[in-house]
Amino acid sequence: MPFSLPPLPTTEDWSEFLNSVAGDFDCITATLHRLDPADQHLKMVAYQGIPPQIMPMIQSIPVGKGIAGAAAERLAPVELCNLQTDTSGVAKPDAKQTKVQGSLAVPVMDGDRLCGTLGIGKVVPYDFSEAEKAKLMEIAADVAARLLPAV
Repeated sequence: MPFSLPPLPTTEDWSEFLNSVAGDFDCITATLHRLDPADQHLKMVAYQGIPPQIMPMIQSIPVGKGIAGAAAERLAPVELCNLQTDTSGVAKPDAKQTKVQGSLAVPVMDGDRLCGTLGIGKVVPYDFSEAEKAKLMEIAADVAARLLPAV
C-alpha cells in the first residue's frame, strides 16, 4: 500500500510526518532538510529522534558533506549499512553520536530540481532494499510538491 502524506501546513505537522515515516520504516531517527539556494546549504525543517548535542551540527549542512549532503550532491540515495563502523568518509565523525547504524538519505526532488533531503536511521546495522529506497524517494517527491515551492 502506498504511503500517503497528510496535509502539512505547520512545523508540528512536519514532526508528526517524520514520526510516521520513521515508524513506517522501523527507524529511530528521521530528518527533513530544505535546500537554501543562496548558500547551497541544507537547512533543518524537522527532525525526529536526534540527540540535542547533534542539533547544532545538522541545522545547516553544506551540499556534499555528510550523508544528507552526499545525497543532495549525487541526487541519489546514500545508504550506510552501519554508520558506527563506516570508514567511507561519507558520514561525519559526530554522526556516530546519534547511535544510528543503518541509515538512508534521499534527495527531495521537484522534477529535476533539488529541494532538500529526507533521511532515516535504524538502531541496528541494515541494508535498505531497493523497494525501501524507492518508497523513500516517492515520499520525498511528495514532500517536494507539498513543502518546497518552486522558485
